[in-house]
Amino acid sequence: MSATTTTPRTSPTAPSEPSAISLARTTATATRVLRQLRHDPRTIALMLLIPCVMLLLLRYVFDGSPHTFDSIGASLLGIFPLITMFLVTSIATLRERTSGTLERLLAMPLGKADLIAGYALAFGAIAIVQSVLATGLAVWALGLDVTGSAWLLLLVALLDALLGTALGLFVSAFASSEFQAVQFMPAVIFPQLLLCGLFTPRPDMHPVLEGISNVLPMSYAVDGMNEVLKHTDVTADFVRDALIVAACALLVLTLGAATLRRRTV
Repeated sequence: MSATTTTPRTSPTAPSEPSAISLARTTATATRVLRQLRHDPRTIALMLLIPCVMLLLLRYVFDGSPHTFDSIGASLLGIFPLITMFLVTSIATLRERTSGTLERLLAMPLGKADLIAGYALAFGAIAIVQSVLATGLAVWALGLDVTGSAWLLLLVALLDALLGTALGLFVSAFASSEFQAVQFMPAVIFPQLLLCGLFTPRPDMHPVLEGISNVLPMSYAVDGMNEVLKHTDVTADFVRDALIVAACALLVLTLGAATLRRRTV
């Protein structure tokens, strides 16, 4: 009786994750995202025009009280881009995963960090245009009266838009549908909106709420805008606020790369 030998079956191995982020892969991803957005004029209009429209409405809501627009307009100049970029980025990233595009991309020599960095680069480029339009409209067309430099307003608005992009990329990993992605907005954005100091100074809040507001990035975005509103020079508080917002955006992008899934099940 002859013995037969069988060859063990080997299962296909998943592609290995690239060990380090690559500028070439990141740039290619950003180029692909921008090319796709070019064929989606409604999304581009949402990202670029909605903050401007909201600022325009706000200016004429307080038409009889220009001082009120001056006091809250700078803060909202940073908040509106954050909210818009959060919403668009979370839905766009989720759509990549539910359509299977993300799984196909990650089967190539493309790491999660490359993908997240590419999305951040693409939406960051749009955020620059968005921030320039909104800041220019508020300061030069709507007459927003600021003591400091308009360029500092632009810097904080850009950091806020990048933070919104980072938050959108992060929460998209936990949503299984576009509807769920939208549902994250009340959970992630609205508490920050209420506690950021826009409606009342943070020291006047209940101590527990003040403590919570001290760890929320939108609070420092509003504080940074208020520093520009009140001071002619760059203050230490402004530098601190800008660095905190930038650090939060970088931290959330890192968490987004760590939690990114290939597909939605």
